[in-house]
Amino acid sequence: MNNQKTNFSALGVLTIVFFFWGFIAAGNSIFIPFCKNYFHLDQFQSQLVDYAFYGAYYIGALILFIASGLNGRDLVGNWGYKKSIVYGLLFSALGAAAMIVAVYGNTFSGMLIGFFLVALGFSLQQTAANPFAISLGNPATGATRVNFTGGINSFGTMIGPLIVAFALFGSSAAVTDDMIAELDLVKVIVLYLVVGILFILAATIFGLSKSVPAGIHSEPVESANKALRTLLIMTGLLIVMFTPVFSSYNSPKANAIARYESTLAEIKKEQGESLSYIVISDKVKEMKKPLEQERMVWLTGALISVIGMLLYANRSAIKSSDGWGAMRYPQLVLGMLAIFIYVGVEVAIGSNLGELLKQKDFGGLEASAIAPYISMYWGSLMIGRWAGAVSAFNLKKSTKALLIVVVPIVAFYLILAANLLAQKDVSGIYWYVLCVFVQIGAFFYVGENPIKSLIIFGSFGILAMLIGILSTGQIAVYAFLSGGLCCSILWPCIFSLSIAGLGKFTSQGSAFLIMMILGGGIIPPIQGKLADLIGIQSSYIIAVLCFSYLVLFAFLVRNILMKQGVDLESEVSPTGH
Repeated sequence: MNNQKTNFSALGVLTIVFFFWGFIAAGNSIFIPFCKNYFHLDQFQSQLVDYAFYGAYYIGALILFIASGLNGRDLVGNWGYKKSIVYGLLFSALGAAAMIVAVYGNTFSGMLIGFFLVALGFSLQQTAANPFAISLGNPATGATRVNFTGGINSFGTMIGPLIVAFALFGSSAAVTDDMIAELDLVKVIVLYLVVGILFILAATIFGLSKSVPAGIHSEPVESANKALRTLLIMTGLLIVMFTPVFSSYNSPKANAIARYESTLAEIKKEQGESLSYIVISDKVKEMKKPLEQERMVWLTGALISVIGMLLYANRSAIKSSDGWGAMRYPQLVLGMLAIFIYVGVEVAIGSNLGELLKQKDFGGLEASAIAPYISMYWGSLMIGRWAGAVSAFNLKKSTKALLIVVVPIVAFYLILAANLLAQKDVSGIYWYVLCVFVQIGAFFYVGENPIKSLIIFGSFGILAMLIGILSTGQIAVYAFLSGGLCCSILWPCIFSLSIAGLGKFTSQGSAFLIMMILGGGIIPPIQGKLADLIGIQSSYIIAVLCFSYLVLFAFLVRNILMKQGVDLESEVSPTGH
C-alpha cells in the first residue's frame, strides 16, 4: 500500500499555473467582441483570437512530441516537471510582452502573435502540470489533486472576464460599441504588464521553492513513426486550408468591402441608419456573400482534415499496430477526436456568446455589458467541476450527497458576488440557479460513472442548444449559458476513458490528447463564419453536432473497452481539468 503523503506546499504553488490558464482563456471571450468593434472585424476574424490561442496548444505539444522522438527520451521528463513549468511561464511572459508591443502598434495581427506565444507557454505548462499534480502524493489519490487544481482553474475562468472587462471598459457598462473604436488602450497595456510580471513572479516562486520537487523522469519514448507522419500530414492540410482564408482578407475585393464598411460606420455615426446607410449596407452584404461562402468551404475542409486523418489513423492502426504507438488503441484515437470537439464546443459557445447578446432578441447588450454573462458561462464550468470534485474525496455517502447539493449553489452565489463586487448588473442571471438545480439532479443520476456522465451531460447539451436555437429572450440565454454546466465534467470523462487500458503507452496517449486542444482554435472560427452566413443564433447548430458526437463516443468507447476486457469500474476513474 502506498502511504506517500501529499506535498501540499508544492500543490499550492502548482495551483498558480492552473489559475492562469483559466484566467487568460476565459478573458478571451471579452477580448473577442472588443477586438471585433475596435478593429472593425467580422465574426470570423474576431474568432482568430481563439485560433491563435488554442492552435498554439497543438503546435507546442507537436513540437515536444517531435523533439522527444528525435531525442529518444521524453523532453519534459528530462527537464523535470518543475523546470518545464518554469520555462513555460517565462515563455508566456514573452507572449505578454508581445501583446504590449502589439497594443502600442495598434495591430490586431500583433495581438494574435501575443495570444499565440502566451498559449505556447501554457502548452508546455499543461504537459507537465497534470502528471506533476498526480506525482505529488499517493497515486491512488491523484484524481483528488487534479480535481482540486481544476477547481482553481475554473475559478480563474470565472473572474477572468470580469478583470479583462474592467481593464477595457472600467466599472461602467455604458460604453457603446461605437465608442469602443475610440477607447484608450493604455489599460490593456497595464493589464498585460501586470500579467507578464505575475508570470515571471510565478516562475521565480516555482523555481526557487525548495518544497517543489524536480520531477525528473527519464523513460524511453515508444516509437510512433506512423502517428508522427499522420500528425504532420494533418498539420500540412490545416495550413493548406487556412492559407486561402487568411489571404482572402488582403484581396482587392476584401479591401473594397472594408472601404465600404468604413463609410458605413461614418454614415451611421453622423446620420444613424438612414436610407443611404441601408443602401450601402445591402450592397456590402451582396459583395460579401460569395466571399463568405468560399471561406466557409475552406474552413469546413480544415475540420474534415482533422476528422479524416484521425479516422484514417484509427482504421490503419487496427490493421497493423506497428509504428502507431499509443494510436494503436481505438479508444485513444476516438478520444482525441472527442477532446478536439469538446474543447471546440466549450470555447465556441463562450466566444460567440458576446455577439449573441448584442442581438435585440437576446438583450441587445453593448460589448461592455456582457461580462456578467460571460463570467456566468465560464463560472458554470466551475460549478460543475467543484461538484464533480466531491466524489474524489473519501466521504460518507450522506456527506457526499449533501455536498453535491450545497457546493454548486455556493459556487453559483460566489459568481454573483464576484460580479456584484465588480459593480456589474446581475439582475438578468438570478434565475439561472434553476439550471444549476437541473445539473444537481443529473449528478445524482450519473453517480461516478464516466460513460453515463458523458451520455447524460452530452444529451443535456444537445437539448440546451436546441432550446436556445428555437427560442429567444431569457430562456434562450439561459439555455446557451447552461452549455457551461454541460461541458463542466466532460473533459475528465473523455480523458479517463481515452487512456484506459493503454498501459505503457499512457504517457504518450496523454500527450496526444493535449494536442487536440487544437479544437478550440478551429471550431469557434467555423461557428463564427457560419454566423456571418446564417446568423449568430442559428450558428449554434455547430454545438448541437459537437455534443452529438460526444454522446456517440460514450457508446463507442464502452463497447471498445468491454472487448478489450477493461474493467470500467476499477480502471476508469475520471480526473479533472
